[in-house]
Amino acid sequence: MTTTDPMPSSSQSAGTACAVTALPIEPVVRIRPSRSWVALHVRELWAYRELLYFLTWRDVKVRYKQAALGAAWAIIQPVMTMLIFTLFFGKLAKIPSDGIPYPIFAYAALLPWTFFANAITNSGNSLVGSASLITKVYFPRLIVPAAAVGAGLVDFAIAFVVFIGLFVYYGFALTWQILLFPLLVVLTATLALGVGLWMSALNVKYRDIRYALPFLVQLWMFASPVIYPSSLMPEKWRWVLVINPLTGVIEGYRAALLGRPFMWGALAYSALASIAVLIYAAYFFRHMEREFADIV
Repeated sequence: MTTTDPMPSSSQSAGTACAVTALPIEPVVRIRPSRSWVALHVRELWAYRELLYFLTWRDVKVRYKQAALGAAWAIIQPVMTMLIFTLFFGKLAKIPSDGIPYPIFAYAALLPWTFFANAITNSGNSLVGSASLITKVYFPRLIVPAAAVGAGLVDFAIAFVVFIGLFVYYGFALTWQILLFPLLVVLTATLALGVGLWMSALNVKYRDIRYALPFLVQLWMFASPVIYPSSLMPEKWRWVLVINPLTGVIEGYRAALLGRPFMWGALAYSALASIAVLIYAAYFFRHMEREFADIV
C-alpha cells in the first residue's frame, strides 16, 4: 500500500515564499582586512575569548604530549639553570647577590625570565605553526600568539612551587611587598605579549626570524640582571641597564618576593615601556594581518 504526501496548502506555500524572499541580498557580516592602523577590533577579540582559552590549553597539552616527564619540564628548566648559575657564577665567579643566598637570588629572576623567554619564542613561531588553521578558518589572528603567552603562565605557576620551597628553606618572611607580585606577573605578560606579537608578524614574512630569535633571547638575558644584581653596574652607567624594560621587572620580582627595596623609577619605566610596546605591536600586527593567509 503506497501513500502520498499531502500537497502543501496555499498558506504554507506563501509562508515558504516569504521566508525565501526575506533573506538579505547583501551578507550580514563581511570578512575583510583592515584598511587602517586604527582598527584593533577589541570587541571582536572579546567575542572570541573562549577560543583563546581552548587554544591556550591546546598549546599546554601539545607541549607535554608523549613526554616522559610531562609538566615536570616546567620545573626542570629553571631549577637546572639555577644550579648551573649557582655553581659557575655564585661559587666560582663570586658574583655578588646583595647579601641574599645566590640560589634563591637567581631563581627569583629566573621565574620571570624563563616565562618571558619561552613566551616570546613560542608566540613568535605560533602563526607559522598554525598555518593550516589560519588559512581555513576565520578568527582574530591575534589570539594565536596570545594563546602561546597564556600557556607560558601555566609553566610559570608550576615553577613558582619550587620558589616556595626555597623561600621556606632559607627562612625568608613575607612582607607587604608581596601584594605587588600579581601586578608584576601582569606586567611580564604584557611585555611578553607585545614582543611576541611583533615577532610573530615579522616571522610570517621573514622566516629567518625563527633562527635569529633564540640568539636575541640569549643576548637579552645577559643584558638583564638575571645573573647579577643591578647594583653591580656603576651608578653613573646604571641608566644603560635600566633602558632594558626587563630590568625593572626582574628587580621588582626580587623586591616583592625577597623583601628588597623597590627600584620605583626603573619599575615605572618598565611599565610604560611594556604598554607602549604592546600598543605598537598590536597595531603593527593588525596592519600585517591582511597578508597572513597569503604568505603563511
